[in-house]
Amino acid sequence: MIDTSLLDLAVIGSGGAAMAAAITARQAGRSVVLVEQAMLGGTCVNVGCVPSKTLLAAAEARHGALVNPFPGAPTSAAGVDFAALVGQKDELVGRLRRAKYADVADAYGFEVRPGRARFLDADTLAVDGTPLSARAYLVATGAELAPPDLPGLDEVDWLTSTTAMEQPGLPESLVVIGGGYVGMEQAQLFAHLGARVTLVGRLAPAAEPEVADALRGVFADDGITVIEDRAVAVETVNGQVDVLTRGGRRARGARLLVATGRAPRTAALDLDAGGVKTDDRGFVVVDAQQATSNPRIYAAGDVSGAPQYVYVAAATGRVAALNATGAAGSRPATVDFTGMPGVVFTRPQLGTAGLTEAQALATGYRCKCRALTLADVPRALANRDTRGVVKLVADADTGRLLGVHAAAAGAGEFMLAATYAIKARMTVDEIADTWAPYLTMAESLRIAAGLFRNEMPTSCCA
Repeated sequence: MIDTSLLDLAVIGSGGAAMAAAITARQAGRSVVLVEQAMLGGTCVNVGCVPSKTLLAAAEARHGALVNPFPGAPTSAAGVDFAALVGQKDELVGRLRRAKYADVADAYGFEVRPGRARFLDADTLAVDGTPLSARAYLVATGAELAPPDLPGLDEVDWLTSTTAMEQPGLPESLVVIGGGYVGMEQAQLFAHLGARVTLVGRLAPAAEPEVADALRGVFADDGITVIEDRAVAVETVNGQVDVLTRGGRRARGARLLVATGRAPRTAALDLDAGGVKTDDRGFVVVDAQQATSNPRIYAAGDVSGAPQYVYVAAATGRVAALNATGAAGSRPATVDFTGMPGVVFTRPQLGTAGLTEAQALATGYRCKCRALTLADVPRALANRDTRGVVKLVADADTGRLLGVHAAAAGAGEFMLAATYAIKARMTVDEIADTWAPYLTMAESLRIAAGLFRNEMPTSCCA
């Protein structure tokens, strides 16, 4: 006999994956409890996407005034009250935490229980030592900064992307270790607010070479010193922080920010007791249905090694909830990653959808690629900022679009169109013949697609 008093799903975490799972389970009529040991909402709303993007918007507003390309409409930008910006950021975070998490939980009728979760055995979870039994469990605890093993780092009061956005004042100078999306955003954020910034690490390591090159030029224009070398040690010299590189270079700043990657947040869960396997980096191993090695335990979001985007976390959370509760029925739910987009909120933005050229070749495609500089995009000419590039990756045999990659103002906005085109299996000919509104950055998709037919220059609206 089925125990009808047993909870259907217990979720550990309250971020994007957890909330999507809870909503999905409740929509299917299942009972759910979320367990959260820290702040409701997880990384994105509290210390990740939301706070960083609102501060980046503030920095962009100031920088835009400083580099205004229209002398006939003069602008100016004075010093920065960083504490006021942090206060404005905190108000937004608090408001969204209530509206998008606490109020949503109330509306769907599921509990968010405070406490530390730990598996007692393969069938039982404990919250602050009290057993919590459920038919299925979902691990959605996210990821956290993985500090590098650098000699001298422990002797420095270094910043993370979280603590950097909580400082009482703007540092005069800053060294950022890490050239990935967090490092790039944080470096440009503080540079645009007026700090002198040095970035140590390979810039945009996962981006297409043409896109990374465009961003190198932008960072140079912004006055950001980029040292594309590996940091090997940290020292304190006359009250400043020095970062030494493998090639013998030295970067100095008043503060140090470390942005070198993230590791799964699982240390307190006792996954071994739960019979849950992890990989060599500590991420929970899941199958296409988000199930772990224990058939009663699922995992979703960053902790499962999925691409670290909140919308991916939400998608994996939905799939996990459907499968864990049986709501998927006879056909298990899975996540389709075709055309998955990504955005780095630099200025210009780094946008990507689908496969890079290298990924397409590794998958077995014969590729054709075309790269369009923004000097050939009417919107960029009107904006008087032609720094950037749009690259299309296509199947050489069928012409089907496989990937879109860009460094461009608003690149993130037209990656949605790119994703639709990739998922619809459109060819570059079809994209070239599809309507595109004139004087938009999204028009660059149509113009770039036209390069597969003819690389001769065209009229601006032809």
